[in-house]
Amino acid sequence: MTTTLADTWGLHESQFWLRGKQPEKQVEFAAELGMWNVYGHPEIEAILRDPATFSSDTTRLVPEDLMPDSDYDPSSGSILQLDPPLHNKMRKLVSRAFTPKVVADLEPRIAAITRELLDAVPAGDRLELVESLAYPLPVIVIAELLGVPAGDRHLFKGWVDKMFESADQVSLVKKDEKQDQAIRSSLEGQKSLTEYLGVHVDERRKRPREDLLTKLVEAELDGERLSRGEVVSFANLLLLAGHITTTMLLGNVVLCLDTFRDWDERARADRALVPPVIEESLRYLTPFAAVARTTMREAEVGGVTVPADQMLLLWVAAANRDGRVFRAPGTFDPLRAENPHLAFGRGIHFCIGAPLARLEGRVALNILFDRYPVLRTIPGEPPKFQVNPNMTGVRELPLATV
Repeated sequence: MTTTLADTWGLHESQFWLRGKQPEKQVEFAAELGMWNVYGHPEIEAILRDPATFSSDTTRLVPEDLMPDSDYDPSSGSILQLDPPLHNKMRKLVSRAFTPKVVADLEPRIAAITRELLDAVPAGDRLELVESLAYPLPVIVIAELLGVPAGDRHLFKGWVDKMFESADQVSLVKKDEKQDQAIRSSLEGQKSLTEYLGVHVDERRKRPREDLLTKLVEAELDGERLSRGEVVSFANLLLLAGHITTTMLLGNVVLCLDTFRDWDERARADRALVPPVIEESLRYLTPFAAVARTTMREAEVGGVTVPADQMLLLWVAAANRDGRVFRAPGTFDPLRAENPHLAFGRGIHFCIGAPLARLEGRVALNILFDRYPVLRTIPGEPPKFQVNPNMTGVRELPLATV
């Protein structure tokens, strides 16, 4: 079944797990990248739960000569690059905006946005899912929370596309024009988004509003207000992570149900199956395939000794197909007894927006089921996938609706 989906749509050749294959080694050094690849579920989970040994500050190991000339520092203030104790304090600030009650109260608005977006789809028997719903829905939700104009989402998309347009894995040991250009393009996208958010942060300092951006501007850490850079970095992360994962999640769920049509029929008939279908889609087609960590000291990973000051790529998408943890990992089975997937991470950096992404997925899928009797890929119009090897998701997904 795995090979049907992966081979039919031509997913990344490098992502062997999509073809039902298991890694020859759970931990291996990739000399051409200057990094270690980690594929196993127990190994990755242990790393994610041990920030003292495996730091999130990956920028410290990127050689300066690999970075193209730029006046933009992509690492400044990012909570994703922080370790305890500062990480814990910063996370507490933003977690107040994603309490269970805050997220639950968003359900009516998510449903209204979903219906408005689908109402705007031209009449006919087809739907381009990403353009019509999977991209704009989560962007509008997070933009409204932050207090930035949702109508600027075409700008966000252009900048974000620049960040993830490279089809090659970045190497720490080589410098060539192709990689240099890919990094430069990514930094241009990041810089544009950062400058955009900086304007809104400055405006909130002068004229506060009832929005999350104002709350970040007014928040205090150890008795001091956050710096402008810290507020911008928070907003940047929320806007990025607040839509990319959900965009890919929605596309991947629909693609899985098109491929495994018995589950499509079952979920339509029994809506209690929608949440486990979403969880299994997260495992089966994990949106962010890899995350990075660095070793603070020599450490043993899966029986292999990894020296200090090494970069590790943790392939959570491969871990979610680990046969030691998941029975029949290549089978799409929403009712599997246990599904401890790592799509949202583990430990201190567990995705703070996971409840919101799950809610958006559940609401949107139910409304899609209500509105369209079928959602099927169209012969001759294949989905277009993200080209970045660290991501698994569709950029375009044309569907027949009758």
